[in-house]
Amino acid sequence: MELVLPSHLHLDRLGIHYERKSFPPETEKGAANVARVLDFPERQAVKTLIFQVDTGERALVMLGGDQSAISGNLKKAIGSRNIQMASPEVVRETTGYVIGSIPPFSWQPENFRTFLEASLENEPVLGVGAGQWGEEIFLTPANLILASNAIVVNLTDREKPVTR
Repeated sequence: MELVLPSHLHLDRLGIHYERKSFPPETEKGAANVARVLDFPERQAVKTLIFQVDTGERALVMLGGDQSAISGNLKKAIGSRNIQMASPEVVRETTGYVIGSIPPFSWQPENFRTFLEASLENEPVLGVGAGQWGEEIFLTPANLILASNAIVVNLTDREKPVTR
């Protein structure tokens, strides 16, 4: 019997097409390792990062496995100069998941902001955590944006504006 997680139910409810893949749970954590064992480009292995803002807001930021956000771009996108990565405890409290396989949808309360790095729209498919280590969901960038209600912003290119 196939494992059904809240992330799968969310996509099914929205009628969004996706593909499921599993990998050995003993795989070392990290997007690069998931990409390697499932044999797809690291750029397409999406990292889901939770940030805390000085206002008390928490936000989800999605980047390719081989990308890092430019601090200034991230601060502009979120709208605060005082942001930091959330601690593992805050991540669990916010998402209900432990770091390593946070799905980018299905758990956000209303008005929770989710950001996607704009360059990922150019990828044919993206892999995201399903909510349990060892389970990955593959979907198109457009479907990821739809499923997560993501705001698409430039977080990695100093030469381009943050928002369109």
